[in-house]
Amino acid sequence: MNTTRTPIHAVQEFVLRLYVAGNSPNSLKARNNLHNWVSANADKNIKTEIVDVLTHRELALEDGVLLTPALVRLHPPPMLRIIGDLSNTTLVSELLVITS
Repeated sequence: MNTTRTPIHAVQEFVLRLYVAGNSPNSLKARNNLHNWVSANADKNIKTEIVDVLTHRELALEDGVLLTPALVRLHPPPMLRIIGDLSNTTLVSELLVITS
């Protein structure tokens, strides 16, 4: 199987969805870390959405999210899920590299 890895800077657009559970400490930390990561990557086209599973659990189930906080990359494919508070921004950036 031949795979190529495209760096984050080569991607045209990112669509990310962060699933949180209300205002729990980990959810608040994940929101803040995502905001900081997006700000640090302001030169990229990154669209984000925050979904509270306490009020929209059906959307979480559609995306296969069973734990929160969870960041889901909806675009570009393939879909990717990162579980945790996103405090390791270097790892978050590395995981958002596309495999196609």
